[in-house]
Amino acid sequence: MPKLTVAYGDGVGPEIMTSVLEIIFEAGAEIQIDTVEIGQKIYEKGWPSGISDSGWETLKRNKVLLKAPITTPRGGGVRSLNVTLRKKLGLFANVRPCASHLEWQNPKMDIVIIRENEEDLYSGIEYRQTLDTYNCTKVITESASERICRYAFEYARNNGRKKVTVMVKDNIMKLTDGIFHKLFKKVALEYPDIESENYIIDIGAARIAKNPEKFDVIVTLNLYGDIISDVAAEMSGSVGLGGSINIGEEYAMFEAVHGSAPDIAGQDIANPSGLLNAAMYMLSYVGQKEIAQKVYSAWLKTLKSGVHTADVYDPLHSKLKVGTRKFTEHIINNIDRKSLVAFSCNSLVQGTLIKPQYQSKKEKLLIGVDLFISWDSTNLALLLAALKKIKVDDAIILGSISVKGVLIWPEETAVMPYSDTLCCRFLAEPNKSLATTVIYALMNELENSTIEVTRMEKLYSFGDEAGFSNV
Repeated sequence: MPKLTVAYGDGVGPEIMTSVLEIIFEAGAEIQIDTVEIGQKIYEKGWPSGISDSGWETLKRNKVLLKAPITTPRGGGVRSLNVTLRKKLGLFANVRPCASHLEWQNPKMDIVIIRENEEDLYSGIEYRQTLDTYNCTKVITESASERICRYAFEYARNNGRKKVTVMVKDNIMKLTDGIFHKLFKKVALEYPDIESENYIIDIGAARIAKNPEKFDVIVTLNLYGDIISDVAAEMSGSVGLGGSINIGEEYAMFEAVHGSAPDIAGQDIANPSGLLNAAMYMLSYVGQKEIAQKVYSAWLKTLKSGVHTADVYDPLHSKLKVGTRKFTEHIINNIDRKSLVAFSCNSLVQGTLIKPQYQSKKEKLLIGVDLFISWDSTNLALLLAALKKIKVDDAIILGSISVKGVLIWPEETAVMPYSDTLCCRFLAEPNKSLATTVIYALMNELENSTIEVTRMEKLYSFGDEAGFSNV
């Protein structure tokens, strides 16, 4: 009998978890449970990641987690538990099925959104180096991008899906989103039986909102996936209906899409459907697909009978508005061993993917450096005068000065953007590379003058491709 970890979470978490466990055990789930405390109370006890050492040991031992929503305190000093769990457990794929089960809410919608789970802006790498300027680093790797794209195609094939759509913003972020799109197209060639297409994320999101039935499987980066999956869940009737699957090669976590909703906690209002859907996926994952089908059939029968919680209740279509407990009771009463509806997400790819073995054969050359300096952009003339006094090796020259990606020298801009951080791009002579010592010597010269360097980014070429964006 499989043993898994259950976390009751914060806000509405305890009441919906209680309902979910009651339903799946009534349906015959054969699982053992270890309970761990996570979230707000653990943060308050001084654990900055929202989970204790003993909690970690339980997760690592059981390998499967059913988690209710938790509350992450806002502000500095603590880390998001959700992000920490995904990274430390290697949960690289976030799978969010978004199908409508309400006849008046996009009845033809049946989308699965697959989101890269460990990278992008969710790496949480942020800095403040001047009074006015803050930075957040977007981390994208070829290996993780190829892995999630391949996962999406494997998922589509294993679940009888016909099309995979990638959504990126590579018209702006040509390197990060660009490599994701490039690898998607590369992987797509290995799956000729699956149709592939691409959208820029903004118009793609608009198309999801207008014609969700035209999409099947969508694969995308972390931030985009987080946003569009919530939108899609809401379009299905309520974000309270959505369940989420986090899959790695060794561990798995199942949770509701929605948050802890502390404003309605303890009021018998919360919809347990999102976490219940997650529990169905969990049952399928541990090999109890028939039990998942029983739960799914009972839940679907309850919805179609017009028994709804407040978040999906509609006077024109619903027959009875109920709270958490009554909704739970109706589902349990509808459990029927003989009348099963096929569970739409019963084939999760797990632990069988080939890790990309990426080794660049292109020559990597250091050809310049971007030095970010603390300087008022309205005093450009003073900066140019100060730079002229700096002793610079002949191997490197000042190529440009920019503000937030806007070139202000050697070309002028119609309106000078304000910032207290400027980027000075120094480049090697054409077709030549630089020694690192030249860059460090330049930085020392600047620091010894009136120019403070707050950040450095080395500029490389890879064969005939630049490893940096143009200004």
